Amino acid sequence: MATEVKICGLKTPETVDAALDGGADYIGLVFFPRSPRHVDITTALKLADRARGQAKIVALFVDPDDKVLDDIVDKVQPDMVQLHGDESAPRVREIKRRLHLPVIKAIRVGSAVDAARAMRYNESADLILF
Repeated sequence: MATEVKICGLKTPETVDAALDGGADYIGLVFFPRSPRHVDITTALKLADRARGQAKIVALFVDPDDKVLDDIVDKVQPDMVQLHGDESAPRVREIKRRLHLPVIKAIRVGSAVDAARAMRYNESADLILF
């Protein structure tokens, strides 16, 4: 299996170009207003359009509600969704079913117990990120 690279938190055309020039397979766009890497929908659409066809677009959310998900997915049309909050396994499954997109679930790990608990997502997420 070949290694794949995802560069997340891109905010400008220059950073997207640098990621693509560096061989990124995925670019991540952050939709979490409290993050310094947050992008609005207009900016995200421009960045996604710049990368589309060269890398997959990943939309990153933290505990999103359905309205936020629907609006961003409809406008930006990412290839995947990444969830960084406290979403339960059933919620991850629901998001995947509703959006018809692959889902990455990020897990905070502070101990072996946390890593073991991540396995509850093995049937709902397509990829688990530590």
